[in-house]
Amino acid sequence: MASKPHTSPVPRGGARSAWRLALALLAASTAMTARADVADTLPLVKPGVVGVGTIMPTGRPPASLQGTGFAVLDGHYVVSCAHIFSKPLDSEKMERYAVFIGRGRQISVRSATLVATDKAHDLAVLRVAGDPLPPLKLGDSDHAREGWQLYFTGYPIGAILGLNASTHRAGLAAIIPIFNPVAAASQLTPHAIKQAGVAYEVFELDAVAYPGNSGSPVWHPDTGEVLGVVNSVYVKGTRDAALSAPSGLTYAIPVKYVHRLLEEAVPNAP
Repeated sequence: MASKPHTSPVPRGGARSAWRLALALLAASTAMTARADVADTLPLVKPGVVGVGTIMPTGRPPASLQGTGFAVLDGHYVVSCAHIFSKPLDSEKMERYAVFIGRGRQISVRSATLVATDKAHDLAVLRVAGDPLPPLKLGDSDHAREGWQLYFTGYPIGAILGLNASTHRAGLAAIIPIFNPVAAASQLTPHAIKQAGVAYEVFELDAVAYPGNSGSPVWHPDTGEVLGVVNSVYVKGTRDAALSAPSGLTYAIPVKYVHRLLEEAVPNAP
């Protein structure tokens, strides 16, 4: 007599509940493994993130960290936001631009030169003295998709507690024009009219950022490639509200504009 083929029994009753629980635990374990990949990518990104600001020998304090930047190309260039460098340097007091590297209280300060700015897209490029920094790879922001979970790394509250970069998750909530239409003609201002003439798309991020995050690279967790540069936080009320009551909306400039600026500023870049 031929034997019957072996088949797995279908779980019933309590066994079925246990089977469903096992599947749920397996799914949770898989999700945790996927999240752990971010922890593997972060060490590749973090060394290339620096503080940016100024140094002044006679200042009190002599160093002023004003935002975030990240190394690109051969490691001698840093990308950040143009608005950080909008105030003229005080040449009489020998003020100069600088980048801050290191961790905690072990901070190294390097002189930097402002190579180029793109005020329309709020981007800046610095050339840094000394040994090359670990450069980050620039991705293709045109392929970014709404709904992606991205990350950004920077210095949200400067160096008050030492140079300790923080990394935050940022959902790509929308890719929208930077120009926001007004409800009535009476609300049109010279700034709004000018902005309408040069409108371009930016990334709206579902994330909390602070003024010190300006210039932070927005990167993909799988590759570490930079897709955007944090440049502003939506603030409700006064400027102080950016710290006391952040809105949870942050905007970033797509990295394709970084590519363009580097091509113009560093034509023979490696």
